[in-house]
Amino acid sequence: MQRAQVDALTTLIEDFNTLFIRLPMVQRLGFSALSVVHTLSRRGPMRLTALTTTEQLTQPAITSLVQRLEEDGLVERRPDPTDGRAVLVSLTAAGADVVRSRHANRVDRLAQLIAGLDASEQAAVAAAMPALARIIELGAA
Repeated sequence: MQRAQVDALTTLIEDFNTLFIRLPMVQRLGFSALSVVHTLSRRGPMRLTALTTTEQLTQPAITSLVQRLEEDGLVERRPDPTDGRAVLVSLTAAGADVVRSRHANRVDRLAQLIAGLDASEQAAVAAAMPALARIIELGAA
């Protein structure tokens, strides 16, 4: 791809992310709180120090955020079985329900938007999915 195309793609992704983040109409939580809940749903229990890295927050900020999520019943802290001095943060059943309901709501809302595309546009979106998945793999590596 040419740099101008990558620039245009970047803008499209930024605009799509802005739209996508706002799709769910259930369980209103702040962006950082939702990010922590979604990270734990995908990666499983994590130490606070690992969450500071994935969430790009300071130790005091992540500690405060996890405390609020714990008070809301969405996460819980448990001793790390491999290191008694450390704590693992994990998703509760209520936290997992938030992730599931937000995903289902996004699927419903995005399906409505995609239904507004013509058949060739829908096919183009479907054809781009493997390449987008590969970009995600490369970014995670």
